[in-house]
Amino acid sequence: MEENMKLATVEDTVEYHLFLIPDEPRDPEKHKEILQKYIERIMTHFAPMLVPYIWQNQPFNLKYKPGKGDVPAHMFGMTKFGDNIEDEWFIVYVVKQITKEFPELVARIEDNDGEFLLIEAADFLPKWLDPDNSANRVFFHQGELCIIPAPRKPGAVSWLPSTPPTIPQALNIISTHPEKILASDSIQAAVNRRIRGYPEKIQASLHRAHCFLPAGIVAVLKQRPRLVAAGVQAFYLRDPIDLRACRIFKTFLPETRIMASVTFTKCLYAQLVQQRFVPDRRSGYKMPPPSHPQYRAHELGMKLAHGFEILCSKCSPHFSDSKKSVMTTSPLWAGFLESLKKNDYFKGLIEGSAQYQARLEMAKNYFQLSVNRPESSLALSPGEEILTLLQTTPFDIEELKKEEANLPPEDDDQWLDLSPDQLDQLLQEAAGKKEAEPISKKEEQNYDLTQVSESMKAFISKVSTHKGAELPREPSEAPITFDADSFLNYFDKILGPRPHESDSDDLDDEDFECLDSDDDLDLKTQGTGEEASLKGTLNDLKSYMAQMDQELANTSIGKSFTTQKQMEPLSQTTSNNSDEEDSGAGGSVMTPVDVDLNLVSNILESYSSQAGLAGPASNLLQSMGVQLPDNTDHRPTRMDNGM
Repeated sequence: MEENMKLATVEDTVEYHLFLIPDEPRDPEKHKEILQKYIERIMTHFAPMLVPYIWQNQPFNLKYKPGKGDVPAHMFGMTKFGDNIEDEWFIVYVVKQITKEFPELVARIEDNDGEFLLIEAADFLPKWLDPDNSANRVFFHQGELCIIPAPRKPGAVSWLPSTPPTIPQALNIISTHPEKILASDSIQAAVNRRIRGYPEKIQASLHRAHCFLPAGIVAVLKQRPRLVAAGVQAFYLRDPIDLRACRIFKTFLPETRIMASVTFTKCLYAQLVQQRFVPDRRSGYKMPPPSHPQYRAHELGMKLAHGFEILCSKCSPHFSDSKKSVMTTSPLWAGFLESLKKNDYFKGLIEGSAQYQARLEMAKNYFQLSVNRPESSLALSPGEEILTLLQTTPFDIEELKKEEANLPPEDDDQWLDLSPDQLDQLLQEAAGKKEAEPISKKEEQNYDLTQVSESMKAFISKVSTHKGAELPREPSEAPITFDADSFLNYFDKILGPRPHESDSDDLDDEDFECLDSDDDLDLKTQGTGEEASLKGTLNDLKSYMAQMDQELANTSIGKSFTTQKQMEPLSQTTSNNSDEEDSGAGGSVMTPVDVDLNLVSNILESYSSQAGLAGPASNLLQSMGVQLPDNTDHRPTRMDNGM
């Protein structure tokens, strides 16, 4: 029996808040009634898209949340999306569409990481925006992403607070200045890239596979397709205690297995397929040899049956009947059903037909989970829901077996085995970058290596801060301006005012003289002294460098560098270097090093040693937009000086 179990971890959660603007004072009960009507309208309007969706853990839901402190009463939802990040971005799409369909609503959304929309658009955010001041600034309004700006100086803009706004302040700003708070096009594009393709993208995220399952599970999944997620999660997160219930199956007997088509999300399918598992011999789930043409169907069915058995083992078969009647007694159900009919949810199906009943059951399930969500004490667990369906929904095994001959074909699961190139393409698309076009043979022959050195020079010339170095974005970017006063003031704020005296024992007498300048000197004299001191420091540095060059000239280290072949005349070189070189050094003239050639040579050697894999050279060059042709040499060689 497999003992290497995956333990459950803290679930990733996304929260979403919908506020009504303008946020005017209202009677609390009246305001609650208005918001509850909005919830019903929203969930009904988006039901055709939300009802068939298979969620990893929890569905999209909304409920009334009373006001607390400076946060007014609003509509609130929370969804645990677990390992399927697509659930989170689908919710972003839904929230965005809600504000587009209902322009009087404003929405904000965040997850465990905080403002994850800003994280997605991190490359395009303004410099002033950081996690410390981003609270209550990011909203969706009328289908557009909005970021409430901060004033450059306190009070510079009358309608902008100098500190992060409160929710009432933010709602007021959005309602009065909607055109001034729209996020930039690049930020909007970064977020829209992640939700592009919905709602059609929902079908692309599904995977249909044949599974050899107990008939009871087939009947349950016909009524509640979404319960496949609970079954997969129960198997995926199993522990040794859970598997005790699977030694001898009590609910889903292996003798009742039939072939059926099951719809998974790609995330759920991957979780089920990738885990290796051998069932207990006592369970009765015998597997055919791996060479069997239906081995995969038997394996998937066996794993899914274990998950469903684990779910049912965690609840009593005689649980309270009060839980079963929560939905049918709700006064909201009749109005919700009527709204579905008006929105053509049933697509013209004849009432009472099999397809009509299937959609009706899905609508009931959706209503219970998302619209009329009961308190946790009354909510049915997945196991209780499965047992309820088994008790209330009769099924005929022989009829289900007849459907085996007409099963729809399986989807191809080649997407599980991505090649390195396909994986790179997916990563490029996730990062919002276009895949680089392969370099042609002609381009390889005419490849200009000077762009490597020029890109590196552009990178080196960038001004870095305590937050790190910035990679060049656009060649046409404006040149950097340097304000010395602002720079010094910035560091004064970080490090504090510079002391008049230093207690360091590492400074010599000359350093003390420089630091302890006379306070009685006027500004002109002080400026002249600083200029003279700077020139002296530069002269000293040149002298040190010249001495180092002379010392290194007598070693072999210079042979490791490529020197310039096009030399200046000997007399001119000697004249230019007479102030820096010692004439007693054998009369030799130091040949300048070709910096560009050495730079390119070393980068290409590092790139070649990567053998086509990721490494420092390729990562650095790609970040600067430089793509090198593939190395056609069979072994790395040191480039000669004639390159």
